[in-house]
Amino acid sequence: MAVELPTVQPIVEPEPDADQLRELSEEVRGLAAQRNAVILAHNYQVPEVQDVADLTGDSLQLSREAASTDAEVIAFCGVHFMAETASVLSPDKTVLIPDPDAGCSLSESITADQLRAWKAEHPGAVVVMYVNTSAEVKAETDYCCTSSNAVQVVKHIWSERGPETEILFGPDIWLGSFVARELGLPEDPDRYRRFHVWDGECHVHAGIRPDDIAAMRADHPDAEFLIHPECGCATQAMEFVASGDLDSEGVQMLSTSGMLRHVGEHPEGEFIVATETGMLYPLRQAAPRARLIEANRMAFCRYMKMITLPKLRDSLRDLRHEVKVSEAVAARARLPIERMVAIG
Repeated sequence: MAVELPTVQPIVEPEPDADQLRELSEEVRGLAAQRNAVILAHNYQVPEVQDVADLTGDSLQLSREAASTDAEVIAFCGVHFMAETASVLSPDKTVLIPDPDAGCSLSESITADQLRAWKAEHPGAVVVMYVNTSAEVKAETDYCCTSSNAVQVVKHIWSERGPETEILFGPDIWLGSFVARELGLPEDPDRYRRFHVWDGECHVHAGIRPDDIAAMRADHPDAEFLIHPECGCATQAMEFVASGDLDSEGVQMLSTSGMLRHVGEHPEGEFIVATETGMLYPLRQAAPRARLIEANRMAFCRYMKMITLPKLRDSLRDLRHEVKVSEAVAARARLPIERMVAIG
């Protein structure tokens, strides 16, 4: 079920100078106060957007903050499915995205119609979808998952519903392969036949290969290899480790907070970081003297970089680009998210 993945090439705007950045930042903060707005920024956003945010983090962490905030307006600096998830969890709040074209190739690798057709081919199967999916896809889903709890979610389903239960897992083929290996499915043909994986991926990291990472580690033999398990873009590296294509020595699977904490506790260490390159900015803030090396310098998400300070300012000023999920879809999408949170 190979899917042709779109790649957006955004219009490149001239970078503001230091004075302009300071003025824009002050204007954005002032507008946020006027609108009673909270600014949430994903770790992959450009540094100046992260700097004005009230909170930075991964998509699930930010969505939880959106659900608990007392603010009337949520300015979500991320990609579109993240703002949708915030709307699902915060139906009474105004959710804005500064650029509605900021999409996600992984999310777009499966549509609700495609999922319905897949379900029709496997009646009675339980659907597990990565949280990096649209609200309409979530509405057709039984359980959402993150990279860090995908194995636990599948274990939970087979424990609760029986090992003969058929599972449709997607859309990330790399995460699906990782889960299968962690559960020993290749050695259990009966269960393996009941675990179906969608053929989707994040275009940013589709080019990361074991040889590239092995070469980077050979060039930096004393560096720890950090993989961020809560971002889908790192699941390919996780799969390489699980399959034995990469040496597991010195590899750490760390969440956003865990990565920040670990680097902060070793402020003069050397680390190869396997995730989108934007994550290096908060890590440098946490440990300015640490040596941080991208596992792949091409792991650069253009969708994430489409959000700029001028767009954020205009969105807050004009309440522009509201993301609203219909209650009919939101009610169905909320259940798999809540199940994911309950499993942990």
